[in-house]
Amino acid sequence: MTTTPRLAPEPTHGTARRRAPWVRSLVALLHHKVAVAGLVVLAVLVVCALFGEQLAPYPANAVDISRALQPPSTAHPFGTDDLGRDVMSRVILAASVSLQVSVVSVTIALVVGVLLGLVAGYFGGWPDTVVMRVADVMFAFPVMLLAIAIVAVLGPGLTTAMIAIGVVYVPIFARVTRASVLSVREEPYVRAAVSLGAHPGRVIVRHVLPNVSAPIIVQTSLSLAFAILSEAALSFLGLGVQPPAPSWGRMLFDAKAFLDQAWWMGVFPGLAVFVTVLALNLVGDALRDVLDVRKTVND
Repeated sequence: MTTTPRLAPEPTHGTARRRAPWVRSLVALLHHKVAVAGLVVLAVLVVCALFGEQLAPYPANAVDISRALQPPSTAHPFGTDDLGRDVMSRVILAASVSLQVSVVSVTIALVVGVLLGLVAGYFGGWPDTVVMRVADVMFAFPVMLLAIAIVAVLGPGLTTAMIAIGVVYVPIFARVTRASVLSVREEPYVRAAVSLGAHPGRVIVRHVLPNVSAPIIVQTSLSLAFAILSEAALSFLGLGVQPPAPSWGRMLFDAKAFLDQAWWMGVFPGLAVFVTVLALNLVGDALRDVLDVRKTVND
């Protein structure tokens, strides 16, 4: 009598290591308490940006002089401004502007900067020299000063603010990408692909870019925070979002003349900027820990 041998069950040890890298990173990020707190704040911001008109208790420009400069109350939790407009409604509706400016401007910087960094780092030679010297010239100017100069040439407005912020952050992405490419291009798998005759574009897309994505992702999250600060600064100076459209920076400008008698006009827009930028920085720091290659190898 013969017995059929039983197949041994697959060992469960190491299951976590067989997960896709992005799944491991996501799980690690969700176990990071600070990152979760930042993600919750960002989720609230996205909800306010997408459904602001439904969430805001009043229209953004509902002027009522009889209710001007009223302190926080049940009817107006954040008080009213000098024109009787509800501050809470304007703070909620301004979230869409900040989110739009940050996403569009950082996308411009990301696409252009990563492309330039890949070309400069992989090919070297004169492309590297040209890209890095232009980046050095742009780094010689303070970020806000350069953004103000671009807006002054193109004219104030939401679109020009997004373009200006995007342009001033291109060198940052170019330099971060180039630094990573310089080390990755010497790896054996890249050399093997080149020796097999792979086209440079294929090598960059299939082998180089995926392995330099971690620092780019971290830089993106951090740049989103600085983009919101830059938009608020431009709007405060009258070069960004133009009234009567709500903007956190413009609200701070309007509040500076009433700080002694209506503190709420400046406190709540300022808190919105502070909390949003803090949340993005917390998520960025957590991503830097989660995507740290040296830590992943050691684990």
